[in-house]
Amino acid sequence: MDPQRNVATAAHRATDSHWVENLARVGFIALGVLHVLIGWLALQLAWSGGGESADQSGAFSQVKELPGGQAILWVLGLGLFALALWQAAEVVRGVQGLSAGGDARKKAIGRIVKSVAKIVIYILLGVLALKTATGSAQSSSEQQKQTTQGIFSLPGGRFLVGLAGLIVIGVGLYHVYKGWTKKFLEGIDVSEASPTQRTAITRLGQVGYPAKGVALAILGALLVWAAVTFDPKKASGLDGALRTLLDVPFGKILLTLVALGLVAFGVFCFFRARYPERT
Repeated sequence: MDPQRNVATAAHRATDSHWVENLARVGFIALGVLHVLIGWLALQLAWSGGGESADQSGAFSQVKELPGGQAILWVLGLGLFALALWQAAEVVRGVQGLSAGGDARKKAIGRIVKSVAKIVIYILLGVLALKTATGSAQSSSEQQKQTTQGIFSLPGGRFLVGLAGLIVIGVGLYHVYKGWTKKFLEGIDVSEASPTQRTAITRLGQVGYPAKGVALAILGALLVWAAVTFDPKKASGLDGALRTLLDVPFGKILLTLVALGLVAFGVFCFFRARYPERT
């Protein structure tokens, strides 16, 4: 028998199992909690100067302060790891589709690239959740600055940072596009949802995706600026991106709109937990 086929079959069965699906639902809830809290922190930043960093580390720190927060962080972290495993199914399907030609092959390559990127993000978020639970987490802003500094020390590091920034900008713009065209509906099965729920899911996606896209685009622009100026301090993470938005004309209003959009994206993720992504 073909060893590669055996590996693909085993991976497919693992990612399709009910326990992974249920854990993936917890992962979507974790994403929802994360975005709702980041939105709340961004609102505090807009109207009172904020306390915790308006980013992933600040959101998880808020969770830790809740009764039983440490246990909740462990559950959220494991759920995020399950989401990474869930996305592995897409990688398997993408690899199986590489044998096709034309548009089918291009779609397979796109599926692999997007899924691998999601796997990396989910694993990093899961690690951050667990580190926050154990008290060993570093702020997302400081971590990004240190990572950028490390990349700058590599041959062509400045170029790599700039390229990463352009990619993040592209991802942000794609989020805006998904929100504008309702393309996000392709990734959620609402066949069992009521008409009212479908309307709510659509409106939440239309608001949430562009808001997240704006935040990501600014984050990417900061990375590009860090590369241009050769200054890792400019790569200040999501918190820095939101603070940058606050400094522009009508910044308080704009940041408020983005913050509310991030909350909407978080609630959208709760619906994704109820109606998982079609894989």
